[in-house]
Amino acid sequence: MRLVLLGPPGSGKGTQGARISARHGIPAISTGQLFDRQIAAGTPLGRRAERYVRAGELVPDEIVLDIVGERLEGSVDCAVGFLLDGFPRTFPQAEALDRMLAVTCGPLDAVIDLDVDIDEVLDRIRRRARLEDRLDDTEDTARRRMKVFAEETAPLRRYYQQAGLLRTIDGAGSPDEVAERIEAVLADVTHPELRLGG
Repeated sequence: MRLVLLGPPGSGKGTQGARISARHGIPAISTGQLFDRQIAAGTPLGRRAERYVRAGELVPDEIVLDIVGERLEGSVDCAVGFLLDGFPRTFPQAEALDRMLAVTCGPLDAVIDLDVDIDEVLDRIRRRARLEDRLDDTEDTARRRMKVFAEETAPLRRYYQQAGLLRTIDGAGSPDEVAERIEAVLADVTHPELRLGG
């Protein structure tokens, strides 16, 4: 399976991505984690990305595309499929991903969109900031990130809906409840004949 996991900051993408990865044996590729590693290592790419991450802004497309392209094209584990978490975030990134996949491993199978109310997202981010002492998880930063998501990332829903790939999941509730909803959708994606009675 080749999947994209969409959703605003704090929607549970990391948690659900890890579960999908373990259940289906595909790597979960989080751009957030990739950037965290680059920033912690002090690489040139990490230094370029850091100021955007700290400000709660989208990292420019050229930086994101470089790091994701290297991960997808240079790793044996991606040959069996993958789950992208945090990428694409913009329409140009989505188009670039389509072009990249067309010449590597084939098109996406589905885009899982976690739909979570903004108040619940902000509450989750507040709790996570206290537990993990994340520098980028202040409420002001969270609100900016939500605004950026609404303006630049939400249009991806229309793009993937038109492509017939979008699967919207209610992201409210416990991680187990959300995981069950995702698995029901993935079963439909991978075995549509069961839905049709075949």
